[in-house]
Amino acid sequence: MEVVDFLGRGWKYPFAVQRGSINSSDGEDSIRESILLILSTARGERVMRPDFGCRLNELVFAPNTMSTATLLRSFIEEALQNWEPRIEVDDITVTPRSDQSQLEVSIDYSIRASNSKYNLVYPFFLESVGK
Repeated sequence: MEVVDFLGRGWKYPFAVQRGSINSSDGEDSIRESILLILSTARGERVMRPDFGCRLNELVFAPNTMSTATLLRSFIEEALQNWEPRIEVDDITVTPRSDQSQLEVSIDYSIRASNSKYNLVYPFFLESVGK
């Protein structure tokens, strides 16, 4: 069995149809898309699996503080540990952007089957109350 077989194959995220067939992804792309799907799904959003996803939506109106960054990191780490067993999270770094309405999340992870290392940058936008 090849490593790519172990990593799986599934529908591409975001979902797309091209020339009458559903686009698919496999291997490392499948894992990257899975991480994005986990982070962009709010807990409770899926009726048949209400515990799936990440709690990031709870922080959308939070102030851009170190406390928010720490919670964001914790929520991401918890969600990836629960929902993406093909990876080992090596590090998560949350960096505030200069405009105060965005936190940049850098996720360093290793694929367990191949020990290959990857990085995913995820922008998280904060909404100011009263803006």
